[in-house]
Amino acid sequence: MRLAMSHADVGDDVLDRDPTMRALEERAADLLGVEAMLWVPSATMGNIIALTSHLRRGDRFLAPRLAHVLENELGTAAWLAGGMPEAVDWGAWPGRMPVEAVRSAGRAGPYHTLRTTLLCLENTHNGAGGTVTPPDEHAKLVATARDVGLKVHLDGARLWHASVALSVPPAALTVGVDTVQVCLSKGLGAPMGSLVGGTAAFAEEARRIRKMLGGGVRQGGVVAATGLVALDRIPELAEDHANARKLAKGLAELGWEVDQPETNIVLAGTPDTEASLAALRRVGILAVPMSGKVRFIPHRDVTAKDISEVLSRVAGL
Repeated sequence: MRLAMSHADVGDDVLDRDPTMRALEERAADLLGVEAMLWVPSATMGNIIALTSHLRRGDRFLAPRLAHVLENELGTAAWLAGGMPEAVDWGAWPGRMPVEAVRSAGRAGPYHTLRTTLLCLENTHNGAGGTVTPPDEHAKLVATARDVGLKVHLDGARLWHASVALSVPPAALTVGVDTVQVCLSKGLGAPMGSLVGGTAAFAEEARRIRKMLGGGVRQGGVVAATGLVALDRIPELAEDHANARKLAKGLAELGWEVDQPETNIVLAGTPDTEASLAALRRVGILAVPMSGKVRFIPHRDVTAKDISEVLSRVAGL
């Protein structure tokens, strides 16, 4: 990536569009099956650009419980986009919303009730442990949203992981959405950057909103070059998924309560999460709390050998 940065063909992405940035955006649009994409510094900015475009002030939007747009973006959906969030409970599978729950929550009420206009999907669902929504279920949710007059935004920060886990192209997981956001750093190793897109008209409006938020850059090709390298690495995510399964199996054998990972996120329950995190830090293992559990994320800088070492240290606690 650093070599690619040093050789990047650059321009001014605020004035006349940087050629490497344009190449990245066009490649991502092709992968995702949409007309146009726009690079943004972060996934959070990508999501807020989409919500700002879709929502009128006071509009309610739906998202699955513990969605990133609800829990991890510091209220920007309300603060900047003016939206009223509503969490929809999961169904039988963590992170997935039942079709009927979306239909019920999205159905229009009397004029004096909140106007619901948008459904935000998340694939994979971070807070549920990287769970995946398959294409058929995605299609049903999008169709239901249309039935009750909702637009659809897909927070696909980890969509590449879902694509690899399901062995389907990324575009199979974006069918029917109005907008989609994907991240270049999560598992792919880019130092920064996400992309948000949909129609060409949306991408042009998103470019204006990005500038309002301070996200316009000059020689953006320097970071866009890392994004092109990142997209080449998508198939390698399968190794991270394998390491997550190995870690989960080993932790379960050591007595941890572990959710079987679908991608590269491992959630493990213990009687005292904070005490467990402190104990892990003492032996050089870094993890974070999530949903009342300990979250481990194997990534491209963690090898199968490293996983074995982690399990050896955990066994010694």
